[in-house]
Amino acid sequence: MKADGSQVVVAAELAVKPEERNWGFMERKTIPDGTGMLFVFEKDQVLSFWMKNTPHPLSIAYIDSKGEVSDILDMTPYSLESIRSSRSVRYALEVPQGFFKANGIFVGDRVTCRDGRSLKEILTSE
Repeated sequence: MKADGSQVVVAAELAVKPEERNWGFMERKTIPDGTGMLFVFEKDQVLSFWMKNTPHPLSIAYIDSKGEVSDILDMTPYSLESIRSSRSVRYALEVPQGFFKANGIFVGDRVTCRDGRSLKEILTSE
């Protein structure tokens, strides 16, 4: 949910298992707007992502355990540079580069599931 109360929907694949998180969007040449991948971690921690073997430019939002976006950063295809969160977070959402900006999504906005439940609620109920 954005600061103004409006919502933007992202159809996100889940990367929960370590092997899913390690592979992510590697080798995918196209990622349609409105889609993404939500990386889920067991505990809050400073996260670091890179773009090894990832040809599509991405933006990443680091999200804390309360669902608040703490960072939004762009990532360069094939780069081995570590893109780190500025603080401990629980989730990371990767989308096509520019999606957050184009949809007016900023640091401080909240991420919830379509039915209004928090990320933590939906993921622990599965």
